[in-house]
Amino acid sequence: MPGCDSTSGASPVIGVLALQGGVAEHLAALDRSGAVAKPIRRPEELDDVHGVVLPGGESTTMSRLLHSFELFDPLRERLAAGLPAYGSCAGMVLLAGEVLDPGADSGKDPAVTPFGALDVAVRRNAFGRQVDSFEAELAFTGVDGPVHAVFIRAPWVERVGRAVDVLAEITPHGSGVAGAAGRIVAVQQGRVLATSFHPELVRGDERVHRHFVQTVRAG
Repeated sequence: MPGCDSTSGASPVIGVLALQGGVAEHLAALDRSGAVAKPIRRPEELDDVHGVVLPGGESTTMSRLLHSFELFDPLRERLAAGLPAYGSCAGMVLLAGEVLDPGADSGKDPAVTPFGALDVAVRRNAFGRQVDSFEAELAFTGVDGPVHAVFIRAPWVERVGRAVDVLAEITPHGSGVAGAAGRIVAVQQGRVLATSFHPELVRGDERVHRHFVQTVRAG
């Protein structure tokens, strides 16, 4: 599908991977952000989108379902060809170049097959279990004012490549998790955006989604 023409005034069509996770919340946030949002469950549905969102959920389950629904290879090809993408939480894990095991001293996580759309290493479930979920106010580059961020079994970014822009980090008092201060929780590389947190859960604040929609339009 040709790229979205930012001068035409037409709303970009943005698909939300609808295999598992927070699909409805992302669809609603995209609609409120000026996009035409549609769920993606079949490979042929990728032909009609200008961008794609990979929602939060359970990254190992999503990775397995991508292969079961024969979506992994078609989506990987579209991403490699420059399709704009946004991943929240588990979506960040799937977009990464390298996924690290949740264990502090372990290496690559064999349970997830990432797309390699971002030159980053992401540690899955880095902030802990469900009971360790928290909320924080973050400075987010490209967005005016602090962003209220909801973290649920969230990953963090441990390494970034030179082409990656860091958009947000945890402040010293932003989390009770040991070693969390300064951890990277939002990144962008070209037209690929990812956050550790769930902006789709903060109704009435679509600034992160609008940032992504503008990224799609600019392409």
